[in-house]
Amino acid sequence: MAEHDGHRKRMRQRFLRHGLGNFDDHSVLELLLFYAVPRKDTNLIAHRLMETFGSLDRVFEALPEELTAVEGVGENAAALIRLVPAAAQRYLIAKESHTDILPDVESVGKYLIPRFMNLRTETVMMLSLDTKLKVLDCRTLGSGALNAVDFSARDVVQTALLHNARYVVLAHNHLSGIAIPSREDISVTKSLHSVLSSVGVELLDHIIVAGQDFVSLADDHVI
Repeated sequence: MAEHDGHRKRMRQRFLRHGLGNFDDHSVLELLLFYAVPRKDTNLIAHRLMETFGSLDRVFEALPEELTAVEGVGENAAALIRLVPAAAQRYLIAKESHTDILPDVESVGKYLIPRFMNLRTETVMMLSLDTKLKVLDCRTLGSGALNAVDFSARDVVQTALLHNARYVVLAHNHLSGIAIPSREDISVTKSLHSVLSSVGVELLDHIIVAGQDFVSLADDHVI
């Protein structure tokens, strides 16, 4: 037991002094599992997780029931593993939320990307901005394919007017990992641009997010 405790202490100290730079992926899981599995060999469990899911990102993205199906992974361990990407998302959103002004497409993309992390369905979001491109509101309009998602032009207009927005940015994600706009994406963008213009609000952009990548339909001259 003393040797076991000594190994855990050495790994913790190694992380505190040097970070995760010299840890391989299964060692990251081994260290993490120290805090949910007190009396078992977490190195072995970490290897099982990597063998089951194939990569560290897939371990963190696995559903709780998939995780607990792995020998040695109980509810506490599954909760801790799922907490990592959720906490990372909250951290990135909080970090970007300190930016009040979004002066260009790069800053808009950087602001939006964390909000689509870990989503398993296509989701539509809307940014409302004032005349100085300051963020007034950011909200989810609905989930599902863009042509089937439960939101309407009326929802977009009402939200923009509620916040006295001068500009609106629409955003949605592609689960395929490819941020190329579809014909439906282009059609919806043009339709919303026209509807918003009729009430004095400009659809500034439509951002399509795929992982850490994004495409601007304004840059593609759709609007």
